[in-house]
Amino acid sequence: MAWDFRTNPTQRQRRLGQELQRLRESTGLSAAEAGEHIGVSRAYMSNIEAGRTNISVDKARSLTELYGCTGRRLVDGLVAMAESDGRGWWSEYRRFANPGLLDLVELEDSATTVRTFHWLYVPGLLQTPEYTRELFHGWAGDYPAESLERYAEIRRRRQAILVRDDPATCHAIIREGVFRMGFIDPKVMVDQLEYLIEAARSPNITLQIVPYGAPTNPSARGAFTIYDAWSPELRTVNLEQPISMMFLTEQRQLEEFTAHFARLARVALAPLDPRSAPGEGSLGLAQYLLYSLKETIHGRF
Repeated sequence: MAWDFRTNPTQRQRRLGQELQRLRESTGLSAAEAGEHIGVSRAYMSNIEAGRTNISVDKARSLTELYGCTGRRLVDGLVAMAESDGRGWWSEYRRFANPGLLDLVELEDSATTVRTFHWLYVPGLLQTPEYTRELFHGWAGDYPAESLERYAEIRRRRQAILVRDDPATCHAIIREGVFRMGFIDPKVMVDQLEYLIEAARSPNITLQIVPYGAPTNPSARGAFTIYDAWSPELRTVNLEQPISMMFLTEQRQLEEFTAHFARLARVALAPLDPRSAPGEGSLGLAQYLLYSLKETIHGRF
């Protein structure tokens, strides 16, 4: 058998291997026994579980049967991960984009539900192009303008998951301070806030603002996003770092961040609803922030 091992597996490839290993270990089977079942060696099986080599759809299904996995959504998810070649619109950016970013884009593309918390800036899936450019130019310094525009383009294209035929649902919780950051031009922030208010009209988008004085420290765990795809067992948490991505997949971590998001939703103001009475919940705070920003633009403050 010719072995074709990867040195840098993608997040999807690593996650597929991790889940197959978790299922195998839950049954008490060894890698050698599992490998024998699908006609590969123990070493080859270990490389499948490390994400360093592919596993066919048939072999993936056979392993789930061996492991007694009866959850249809989980099995379908594992099979879809095995079947995927990782190609999509993001493939055209492989020459220059950070591999972690491409992992994130592929993960988002398969997501059915996105729950995200941000305390420093508006979530990427909900940014206007002008806001994105302000962020990138503020962070990147002397980074080539052409490269910045490519990264901004990737961010814009990521937003397609919210408007496709089967759109992902998005629940975003944003700290009030995000809208008061001095590194964003007030005119750009006004447009961004108005865009969020309009976006909240979509049935698949829920927006909440955590006000100053909320009875919790909302930034204690930093910015994070929870992605659901196929089944709860395949949930992934992404911790957003300035220059890298950190993906969490252990059950304890998933439960911790899921519970933390639920706490944030409880202390945040009621979801932003453009149809609600003025001055109420997140809409009321958004309207006040808009008024303050416009006053700043007009030089009254």
